Amino acid sequence: MSDHLSCRVMKWIKNAKEGILVAGGYGEGKLLIQVSHPKAIIVDHLNNLYVSDLRHHRIMRRINGASDNTIIVGGNDYGNKSNQLSFPTDFVFDRYGNLYVLNFFSFIYFFVIFRKRKISSLL
Repeated sequence: MSDHLSCRVMKWIKNAKEGILVAGGYGEGKLLIQVSHPKAIIVDHLNNLYVSDLRHHRIMRRINGASDNTIIVGGNDYGNKSNQLSFPTDFVFDRYGNLYVLNFFSFIYFFVIFRKRKISSLL
């Protein structure tokens, strides 16, 4: 569960009385152990966690069992350059592992092995 305002992601096991911290929880900041206003999350078939870090314009990945995150796209401030995102609100992987990111300002980006090109503008 993305706890947007508390800057953390929690895992809730069925019938549990409290959740388990799986990402963030160290306040708002740019360190790899932090997420700032996580918006969307995906857990893949290997239990790796992917999180959109809205305020730091990046998509983070936490490998199952790791203690910190890695940046897979973005993280270079706000913008439209090939290494930037603009408030990523949602994302999805297709069946080939390609990543599509929806930014707050309605741009959809397509990533293949860390390369990016704008494929559509919904404005």
